[in-house]
Amino acid sequence: MTSTAPPAALDRDTFREEVRRFLRGPEARRTLAAVAGHRPDEEPARLDLYRMLGERGWLAPNWPVAYGGLGLGATEAAVVTEEMTLAGVPDDVHVLSIDIVGMFLLKAGSEEQKRRHLPALARGERTASVLFTEPEAGSDLAALRTRAERDGDGWRLYGTKVYNMKTQFADFSLVAARTTEGAVGMHGITLFLLPVKSPGVHIEPVPSIQNDRFNLVVVDGVRLTAADVVGTVDEGWWQLDELLQLERTGIDFHGKARRLLDLVVRRAAETGRLSDPAYCLRLVELDARLRAARSLAWETVRNLAADRPDPVTSAMSKWYASEQIRPVLNAGMEIEGAGGVLSAWDGEAPDGGLLEANYRLGPAHRLASGTSEIMLYLIATNGLGLL
Repeated sequence: MTSTAPPAALDRDTFREEVRRFLRGPEARRTLAAVAGHRPDEEPARLDLYRMLGERGWLAPNWPVAYGGLGLGATEAAVVTEEMTLAGVPDDVHVLSIDIVGMFLLKAGSEEQKRRHLPALARGERTASVLFTEPEAGSDLAALRTRAERDGDGWRLYGTKVYNMKTQFADFSLVAARTTEGAVGMHGITLFLLPVKSPGVHIEPVPSIQNDRFNLVVVDGVRLTAADVVGTVDEGWWQLDELLQLERTGIDFHGKARRLLDLVVRRAAETGRLSDPAYCLRLVELDARLRAARSLAWETVRNLAADRPDPVTSAMSKWYASEQIRPVLNAGMEIEGAGGVLSAWDGEAPDGGLLEANYRLGPAHRLASGTSEIMLYLIATNGLGLL
């Protein structure tokens, strides 16, 4: 196993080259190829490569060494995220376990919770998921109906969550539940750590158009203790709102868009479309947009590294980067023609059906980590003082 001691005098370029060399090396490519082109009802966990990254301390390089990290900063964490997406490594488990649940525990968890959960998350030995969205709540966390009822010195959890990902593989989930009823929906929400293998937790798949499945999770009276409460009782909405605004950098969305554009440009060259001025100029414009998206994303990272987080810049970066994925996919489909709709399960699909799979996934980028509409609302209100 690779040591997780912080490297001495490791600059960003050296760190990036080391991460890139591994992710594009034969061991990582073999691991990815082994689970490529799966059917939605046979979704693999894809945890082997994830654990390899954890062994090197790269899943959470910005966490303190005591909690499994390398003691580095936001810059190195962004490098890992960018290189993972550029290499085509599925990042859902990383985003959920490290960027959301892990970072929330790091900021708001008790010392016992940090020592119990963070090192295992950082090593990739355990994974976590998020249980926020509900059938009648959607993106409005303040409307959730999952409830936690007092039971002696603990709680009983009841409710239904939907459209969560990777919960079928997770060891535990960060759950938002209502602990107090009141006139203000944002008040009275508390965050809990739920062991998802507990009796009383039922998980079933929800059909979707993407390869990786969504889940419906029903929690029926699972007992939790006071040690399972994260942060302050009834204050979960504000705690989450602060963290999720800072979690957005746009680095991951830029990386996904860049990888797709590189694929589209290569296919345009192979099919002769790159010599057509109509396509050539369009691809040049998309390249310029992605260069701008990367610059904005790295400005957000620099703000975090300097301990000057700016939620408005974060919202701008996430919105702009995620909005570029759709025009890249549209250009790719036009350039590819009929072959672009062939899936990974068709032996004649170009590039193993990568374009088709991402076309189905495309709308999700405008929803994940905050919808485009919410990002525009944050920019308009907090940034421009409108509305």
